[in-house]
Amino acid sequence: MTKREIKNNKKRKNNTKSSKKNINKNKITGLILLVLIALVLVYATYEIIKLVAVPTNTFIIENGSISSEESITGYVIREEKTVKGANYKNGMVQIKTEGEKVAKGENIFRYYGANEEDLKQKIAEINENIQKAIAGQAEFLTSDISAIDNQIANKIEGISQENDVQKIREHKKDIDTYITKKSKIAGELSQAGSYINGLIQEKNKYDEELKKNSEYVIAPMSGVVSYRIDNLEEVLTPNNFEMLDKKFLEDLGLKTGQIVSSNSEMGKVINNYECYIATIMESNEAKEAQVDDKVTLRLATQDNVTATIEYKAEKDNYVLLIFKINNCVEKLIDYRKISIDVIWWEYEGLKVPKSAIIYDNGLSYIVRNRGGYLNKILVKICKEGENYCIISNYDSKELKELGFTTTEINNMRQVTIYDEIVLNPDLENVK
Repeated sequence: MTKREIKNNKKRKNNTKSSKKNINKNKITGLILLVLIALVLVYATYEIIKLVAVPTNTFIIENGSISSEESITGYVIREEKTVKGANYKNGMVQIKTEGEKVAKGENIFRYYGANEEDLKQKIAEINENIQKAIAGQAEFLTSDISAIDNQIANKIEGISQENDVQKIREHKKDIDTYITKKSKIAGELSQAGSYINGLIQEKNKYDEELKKNSEYVIAPMSGVVSYRIDNLEEVLTPNNFEMLDKKFLEDLGLKTGQIVSSNSEMGKVINNYECYIATIMESNEAKEAQVDDKVTLRLATQDNVTATIEYKAEKDNYVLLIFKINNCVEKLIDYRKISIDVIWWEYEGLKVPKSAIIYDNGLSYIVRNRGGYLNKILVKICKEGENYCIISNYDSKELKELGFTTTEINNMRQVTIYDEIVLNPDLENVK
């Protein structure tokens, strides 16, 4: 082998070794890159999992309110007196309409008398004959009669524009009075006076007979008139709270929100200044409530009324509470069993989610975010609800009682409305 061939063989061996070294170096570099990529993926996955498990969303503090409420059903108890006459089978004529106020001793309604329709027909015919007789004596009409005609015309126009049944009845009654008055004047002045006076006397006789045959029912007390009767007026009364319990109320078989049916044979007068609502409750708030405590009731009408706990009876596994209200009484006349919300308490102030609160050594803190800078701020929790709480700042006196120095107090940050705070905060990197 020549020197040249030997030299070329050495060169080939060196190139082979160099190629193997390069291949090994590339493998190592590739492996390192794979490890780095794997580490990056693992870290990214960890961060994503941490973000999902403990989200770092923020919340803007605003003024709001929290409350403790529960929805229940209640039974309406009123001071009410039913009234019924002997002639209830004859049919009723309402003098006072549903919901109208009445004084003690006033007529509420009356029952039809015997032969009432016949008497009304005769009176109507006499009125027509009187009008015809007066019309035939036009030359005797005076300014008084003209004035009465104007009053009658005004009443007729009033009837056409009126929707209140009671007001319409009053207008018709006034018209009858004016016609009678006009008839008497015409009877005194006209040539046919004796004929007209005879008609008037006959009409008065029928009026007296009609009045005599009618049975009028008066109010036994002042209050509001209602014709909605459910026969529980003497059962659910303010005088027998002791007999009420869960079984008694449920056995009444009432439907929530059902309107009490109107009655055509009797009526009642209701005390419109106050009523009571009996409830069966099992909550801790109900068990801790005391007589004379005040709460707020939200009615189905969305009216909020202040109520006082009038009566409380603790049973085996529930509490019977009876609330007394003095507002919106008339809105409950149509019902006996209703849905209500009991608002035990309501608190207003800076409202934040409970997930934003962190605790350290028995004290409460929030983490405020201002331009990416996170600060841990001491706050006072004024009231806690289920998901939110109301917070405020401690005053200097309170902070001293908690053991903070004057320097610490002067350097302490304060929470304010519209601060951005962190939900589920992580205390790492928080000052």
